[in-house]
This record gives sequence, C-alpha cells and structure tokens, in this order.
Amino acid sequence: MSLTPKQQMLAGELYLANDPELVAERLHAKQLCHRYNQEPVALNRQVLAELLGYETDAHIEAPFRCDYGYNIRLGRNFYANYNFTVLDCAPVTIGDNVFVAPNVVLSTAGHPVEVVPRIAGWEFAQPISIGDNVWLGAGVLVLPGVTIGAGTTIGAGSVVTRNIPAGVVAVGNPCRVIRTL
Repeated sequence: MSLTPKQQMLAGELYLANDPELVAERLHAKQLCHRYNQEPVALNRQVLAELLGYETDAHIEAPFRCDYGYNIRLGRNFYANYNFTVLDCAPVTIGDNVFVAPNVVLSTAGHPVEVVPRIAGWEFAQPISIGDNVWLGAGVLVLPGVTIGAGTTIGAGSVVTRNIPAGVVAVGNPCRVIRTL
C-alpha cells in the first residue's frame, strides 16, 4: 500500500507539497496564524492552542507563522520574540525555558538540489530538536535535521546546518562551537 503525501512528509520521505490535503492544512494554519497575530493578547492562548492542538504557557509575540502547527511541541516557559517562523513539515520539539530572539526561522523543510525533482514540486522534511534552557539569538536560522543540545546559546545571525552539543556557545555561518559554558 502506498503512502499518502502527508504520510510521506511525516515519515521523512520525499513528498509533493501541493497535495490537496497538505494545501488545505497549510491554509487552515495560515488562517489561525492570522487570527493569532490580530487577536488581543488575552485571546491568543486559545488560538495558539487550536493551532498547536494542545494548551501551552508559551508566549509568542506576533507575528508568528508556521506551516501546520500540529508538528510543533513547546516546552514550559517558552518565549519567542517578533517574527518567529516555523516550517513544521516534520516535528519541531523545543524544551523548557527556551528563549528565541526576533526573526528566528526553524525550517524542517528542504528541497532536492537536483533541478528536475525540485521544479516538479518534491520536498523533504527532517525534524528539529532544541533542548532545555537554549537561547537562539536574533536572526538565527536552523535547518532540517538539526539538534541543539540543552543549555546552549546560538549567537545572532547564525545558520545552524548541523547538530550543536549541549552547554556551548556557537555562532557563525555555518554555525560552529566557539566555547564551552
């Protein structure tokens, strides 16, 4: 039995993102993100719970954007500043006490480097995992398949292309460890 594009996406296989089910789910998430970004702060928790599929004590400054919402797991005491974007085609797991500065992007989505499959609409997605007590500086970009260990600080403007261990400061493009905490 063949997998649906959604099942392929969630399994980390190549999939077609223009599948009607996935398009409808992204449209629904866009509508909820729009509401979240427009509603008074007191109502945002209800909209965020609807988007994520669970209640959370997270505080995410508007604007916030994501692809689906249901693939995002936020730990306790999570804070994200303005312009937080999560392309959650695969699971994004974020620990407790994580702080995210403005203009951070977590992207589980990627495209083949080969031209023909890319222009045909094929994509892939790999999970992102961020441990407890992490700080992501302004403008950080975390790419598909990356794990960031607990207690780590990622410096502003970094592009995280590979796993970063726990308890370090890492910066740059590509992001690399510069010291242990």
